[in-house]
Amino acid sequence: MHKQISSFLLLLAVFFSCTTPENKEKPLAQVINESLEFATQQSLLMAESLKDQPDRLPKTINAEGQLETCGSAWWVSGFFPGVLWYLYESNPTDSLKDWAINYTLRVEDQKYTTDNHDVGFMIFCSFGNAYRLTGDTAYSEVIHTASNSLITRFNPTIGCIRSWDYAPWSAKWQYPVIIDNMMNLEMLEWASKAFSDTVYSHVAESHANTTLKNHFRDDFSSYHVISYDTITGQVEKKNTAQGYSDDSAWARGQGWGLYGYTMMYRETGNKVYLEQAEGIADFILNHPNLPEDKIPYWDFNAPDVPNAKRDASAGALICSALIELSGYVPAEKSQDYLIVAETQLRSLSSPAYRAELGANANFILKHSVGHMPNGTEVDVPLTYADYYYVEALMRMKKLLQEEEKQ
Repeated sequence: MHKQISSFLLLLAVFFSCTTPENKEKPLAQVINESLEFATQQSLLMAESLKDQPDRLPKTINAEGQLETCGSAWWVSGFFPGVLWYLYESNPTDSLKDWAINYTLRVEDQKYTTDNHDVGFMIFCSFGNAYRLTGDTAYSEVIHTASNSLITRFNPTIGCIRSWDYAPWSAKWQYPVIIDNMMNLEMLEWASKAFSDTVYSHVAESHANTTLKNHFRDDFSSYHVISYDTITGQVEKKNTAQGYSDDSAWARGQGWGLYGYTMMYRETGNKVYLEQAEGIADFILNHPNLPEDKIPYWDFNAPDVPNAKRDASAGALICSALIELSGYVPAEKSQDYLIVAETQLRSLSSPAYRAELGANANFILKHSVGHMPNGTEVDVPLTYADYYYVEALMRMKKLLQEEEKQ
């Protein structure tokens, strides 16, 4: 898929060696390898720090800078196991594999989760990577059970998987669907193929199609929350929960959409999804408020830009998606996407965003934003930022290796 850019990465390396002072002596491959080595050391420290708390997983840090953990039921529980599996893929040592298995099993009880949509995040980032790298069918059976749990949240009248159940903070919505929910569809598409059952792909594609129709504005920016009338199936409200305003472009939400539709094109070959992903990418890359280092502000429309907080989690997510999307588009767009992705990787791998060894409560990246309107997890490390950063490193590493073989 990357034959059209076989000479491009060489030109890209020359370009960056001339234009990025802090990295001009480091080829991209060296930046990636050093970053993966650092991520491995830091993540092993994290794994060791919780060895005596077998029901806990990394989440973020508290106001005192100390590690804040979560149980398996919190939506981010599957990301640290996924980080360990990616690092094991990069450097297959017994230690990394043992810890990856250990932390993956801490999430297994979530295969029965039916009260939220995040079972896809929790199970596929952990057990999905575990099965991909080991082929152990015990892992695939967990994914099968989790997929059956997830589709119980699908409403055929609406055509979407419900995101949140009723809670005091979500009472204003009859049937809320958030853009983040696109990420849970990958597990269903995988399950459809693995278990030869189209019920999973039907749900995933119905959700993707309904989201495409209702979540996006004409410029390909996305609302965060769309709520549907449970009787008619029609849209009742278009709002945000985590963005600056209902009409703003919450940065991580744009990343969820970009990643989600890129993945859906990979899984289905439906060019409508590819066109959507390209449209979202163009919105992000051409936005006047995208900083020079390509790590976005927490919301593209935050009122205090350029002093607004950055969101490394959004940067890592977008970076990973752009690397994959570069393989599905013509050469000129592919080059545009990879230039931005390399800038993001170099930025995230610099001291501006990457922690020092043993610092940052053993998280890899600094400066993410979880929920600005709530004032929670603001300018802190987040476990999912680390996950998509390590995934992006691995994707770019594989791309470079492919080019070396040609």
